[in-house]
Amino acid sequence: MPTPTPTHRHLGILAHSAEGAALSFQTFTREGFTRLGPHAHPDVTLDLIPLSRSMPHWESGDHHAVRAILRESADRLTAAGADFFICPDNTAHLAFELDGDPYPLPGLHIAEVVAGHAGARGHRKVGILGTRFTMEGPVYPRALAARGVQAAAPAEEDRRTVDTIIFDELVNGVFTDAARTAYQKVIANLAAAGCDAVALVCTEIPLLITSDDSPLPTLDSTRLQARAAFEVAIGARPLPTWRGGPVTPPV
Repeated sequence: MPTPTPTHRHLGILAHSAEGAALSFQTFTREGFTRLGPHAHPDVTLDLIPLSRSMPHWESGDHHAVRAILRESADRLTAAGADFFICPDNTAHLAFELDGDPYPLPGLHIAEVVAGHAGARGHRKVGILGTRFTMEGPVYPRALAARGVQAAAPAEEDRRTVDTIIFDELVNGVFTDAARTAYQKVIANLAAAGCDAVALVCTEIPLLITSDDSPLPTLDSTRLQARAAFEVAIGARPLPTWRGGPVTPPV
């Protein structure tokens, strides 16, 4: 079977929360085991600055400060020899998309990957399940609209439920049956509102909700991005060109 070669690109995982980043790393390496052979995958480096540094800025709405923290990780990944990066954190893309100095290496934008997959599968209205920042923010409505897909956020009370479980439980590695049941109710409400799929766009949610658990077909942002990154790393997908900043047209 084929093994990694010097022509394979080095992936940098620019992590923002630990659980989702671990799933991204695992998905990427396991794709290698499946497609390249036992123990084989392209080079990968993961860098994680504690989320505790960014949370006060998220709460205050200072996304530029978050962008600066994420830039530190990007610089370290560049120094480690990464050719491109992914950030397995959907909320972080609110900061990435701000105007600012270009990042030192190109990134594969998670919402562009998810939206591209939604469009290719023919979805017309996709529910957004993530942090309150993501559910109420512009990243997914923009990315999906560019593919002719409507984005739908849960109702306010459901958004509070989803967000509280993320920050009190999921990012801390806590996954309970009660949380799963609560999310299933939120997804059922999205189905009742006409959604034909749900995007799991907090990267920890796929650790709680699988396609078998969900009342709607799922778009697993963590695994979709990691598998797309594998395609880039082996040369089956073009190297991305986006280096932060607004995304127009889709990248």
